[in-house]
Amino acid sequence: MLKVIGAGFPRTGTSSTKAALERLGFGPCYHMFEILSNPDHVDRWLPAASGEPLDWERVFEGYRSSQDWPASFFWREQAEAYPDAKVVLTVRDPHRWYDSMGTLLANGPGRELPPGMPEGAIAVFQAMARLRPVLDMIGRSVFGETWSFGEKLPSEKVAVEAFHRHVDAVQKSLPADRLLIFDVREGWEPLCDFLGVDVPEGEPFPHLNDSDTMRRMMERLVTEGSVESPFGGGRRG
Repeated sequence: MLKVIGAGFPRTGTSSTKAALERLGFGPCYHMFEILSNPDHVDRWLPAASGEPLDWERVFEGYRSSQDWPASFFWREQAEAYPDAKVVLTVRDPHRWYDSMGTLLANGPGRELPPGMPEGAIAVFQAMARLRPVLDMIGRSVFGETWSFGEKLPSEKVAVEAFHRHVDAVQKSLPADRLLIFDVREGWEPLCDFLGVDVPEGEPFPHLNDSDTMRRMMERLVTEGSVESPFGGGRRG
């Protein structure tokens, strides 16, 4: 059962927040990386592409928190399904977010399948291809125009406006005591205070999966067929 719901867009510190939540006892945390590591998870999300309700108990079986798309797109539904869960909306400078999302789409597994890739990489790209109807639906809803996952983002103006609309919608929909608007640069204190747990003494806040790290991970996936975890769990491949 979820205790913490992520409501932030990708590339807003969701990997760092996942690691922090798991360190604080709110793990496992569901993140897009779960799908990359376990391609069979795609089946949990496919009903959403045709507008069917998702079985949240199935989607989050064994998980105590969520971050990142596709999960964070459905923050409203999760907030209703788990009324005692708190919501963390990760944010960052929207123009820097736009640049980082562009890097993700240019280098991530949503792009066209390159020839001659190892078997492990093919499995990941195939999983993302199966998930694509869900991600396309999310993109159209967020950006308000025809957009397919793996393509370039809409113009910076359109995307940044969508970012602001999203933050505003989350903020207006939830009471202040249930919502934390969180920039990972703030570190442990606001997150721990919000969740009612102690700050890990002497431990730096995790800062994971920056754009350079993401590019290296994708290069390793394409060349070696291994999914390297940014969370310290080694590789699958």
